[in-house]
Amino acid sequence: MALFDALREQDIDARAAVPGDELDGALPRLIARPGDTAEVSTALRLAAAEEATVAVRGHGTKQTWGKPAAGVDVLIDLSRLDRLVEHQPGDLIATAQAGMPLAQLQEALASSSQRLALDEMVPGTTVGGLIATNPSGPRRLHAGTVRDLLIGLTLVRADGTVARAGGKVVKNVAGYDLCKLMTGSWGTLGVITEATFRLHPIPATTRWMTATVHDQDLPDLLKQVMHSQLAPSAVEIDADPATNGHTQVAVLLEGTTEGVAPRSDQMASLLAHGAQEDDPTWPLHYPFEQGGTQIGLKLTCQISAVAQMARQARDLGLHVRGSAGTGVLYAAVSPDANLDRLASDLQTLRTAAAEAGGSVTVMDGPLDARAALDVWGPIGGLQLMQRIKDEFDPDRRLMPGRFVGGI
Repeated sequence: MALFDALREQDIDARAAVPGDELDGALPRLIARPGDTAEVSTALRLAAAEEATVAVRGHGTKQTWGKPAAGVDVLIDLSRLDRLVEHQPGDLIATAQAGMPLAQLQEALASSSQRLALDEMVPGTTVGGLIATNPSGPRRLHAGTVRDLLIGLTLVRADGTVARAGGKVVKNVAGYDLCKLMTGSWGTLGVITEATFRLHPIPATTRWMTATVHDQDLPDLLKQVMHSQLAPSAVEIDADPATNGHTQVAVLLEGTTEGVAPRSDQMASLLAHGAQEDDPTWPLHYPFEQGGTQIGLKLTCQISAVAQMARQARDLGLHVRGSAGTGVLYAAVSPDANLDRLASDLQTLRTAAAEAGGSVTVMDGPLDARAALDVWGPIGGLQLMQRIKDEFDPDRRLMPGRFVGGI
C-alpha cells in the first residue's frame, strides 16, 4: 500500500475500495478523492511512479458504457471538484469543475437566463463525464455537440503534467486542439478537471409538436420538416416494434413567443392532421434502461438514410429513438435477446450503416454482453488514435482497454 501512504502523506483523501466501487466487476486497489487540479496532478504523478493503472469517475453514470476495462489499480473520484468556477453572463461563457453535475450547472446558469445548450440524457451526468463520453440529445440539431460548445479546458496527463487549452490558455500541448481531442476520449488521454463552455440564452418559448406517421410517409415528412424555413431546434423520431408500421415524430420549436406561435401553425400544417401540441418526455431519454441493465446501441447515418435505418433496426426487433435531424439514433435491444443472434444483427446493421456513411456501436449493456460483443465495430483512423494515445499516455495506464482498439 505504498501508493496509499504516499497519497495520504500529500493530504489527498484516499481509502481502500469497498463493495460498490467495482469497475466492470473488479475492485480497484484504492479510491483517491482529490479536491483540486493540483491534487489530481499529484495523485497521477504518484500513480505513475508506482506504474499503477488509473480510471476516472464522476458520478459513475456511464461506467457501463464501452468495452469492459482491464484491471484498474486506482480510481480517481472527482466528486469533490463540483464548483462553478466562473460565469461571465455578458460574454456567454462559464467555467465549471469536472465533478459538477450538469443539472446543478444548468440551475446556476438559469439565474441569468442562460443555459449550456446540451440535453442531460443520463441523469446525474457530470461536466467531466459529459466531455469524456460526448453524449447528445435532441438539441444537437440546433446547438451542436459538446465538441462545438467546449472552448477551454484544464486536464492532467498520465504523468501528472497539467495542460490548459482554449479560452483560458496558460499552457498548450503543441500541435493538438485539446478541446476537440479530449471530447469523446473516454478518459484515455488525461483527466479533465475544469471546462469552459459557450452558453446560449434560454428561449422565451419552447414548444413541441408531435405526430404519428406511417412508415411509407416518414421519409418525405422528414425531408419537408428539415428543408422548411421553420428552424426547428430538434427533430426526433421514436420507432417501436409494437407500433405496427408507424413512427412517432416530435419537432421542437424555440424562440420568442411572437415567433414560435406562427411557426407552430405552419409546422402543424406540415405534420398534417395528426399534429398536436404536447410536452413529450421521450425525446429526452434513450430508449434503453441505463446502468448496464439493458443493451443499448448507437447508430449513425446520413440524414437522408434515417428513416430507412430506423425501419431496418426496428424490423430486427429493436426500439429505435433519436435525432432524425442529425442522423444519430439509439436502439434498445430486447432483454431476452440471444447474444449470438445479436452479434449477427449487429453485423447486418453495421453493413447498412456503412453504406449510409455511418456506424453502429454498443453503447451500454451488462458486463457479459459487452465482453462478448464487438462493442466498437470497424473504426476509421485507428492507427492515428493509437499514436495519439502513445503521445499522451505511452505506458497506457489511463482507462486501459475501455476505448476503441483496446486503447
